[in-house]
Amino acid sequence: MQKASVPTLPLTGGCQCGRIRYRVHSRPLVFYLCHCSECQRHTSSAFGESLRFRREDLDVDPGLVSMSRMSESGKLRQGWFCPDCGVRIWHGTEGSAEINIKAGTLDDTSWLVPAGHIWCSSKQPFMHIADDELAYDAQPADNYEALRLRWQTMTG
Repeated sequence: MQKASVPTLPLTGGCQCGRIRYRVHSRPLVFYLCHCSECQRHTSSAFGESLRFRREDLDVDPGLVSMSRMSESGKLRQGWFCPDCGVRIWHGTEGSAEINIKAGTLDDTSWLVPAGHIWCSSKQPFMHIADDELAYDAQPADNYEALRLRWQTMTG
C-alpha cells in the first residue's frame, strides 16, 4: 500500500480561469477514484477524482452555479461549477454533511494517492486496478468505511 502525505492546511484550489478559489481547513476524510459513466462523461476521462470533506470545512469564493440531478438511488445530487469556465469544484448529495471536491482542482495534486476505486463495473477496459487495491463494482455497501480506514492508514 502506498503512503500519502497530506500537505499543511489549508488545502487550496480553484477553477481553470481563476474566478473561483477555495480553501479547505481539515484533513480529507478519504480520496478515491470513481469509474462510473457519469464521472467519465463529466471529466471526458476514464474516472473522476473525489476528495471527501465535511461541507463545513470548505470556504469557497461566491459565484458558483449549481446543477442538480436525481441519482439512480433516488437521491438529489448537486454539482457546483464556475459560471465562466464551467469547471466543477465540488458535488454532493442533498442533506449530506459531506461533499466531494474534484481533486484535480487542487493547487497541489502531487501528494494524492487513491484509497480505492468505485463503480469498477463501468471502468474503461484499459484501466488496470491492482489486486491489492480496494475496488467495488458499484457504490460501497459499507458507506465507504473500508476506503476511509485504508485512507487513514495511508495518511497516518
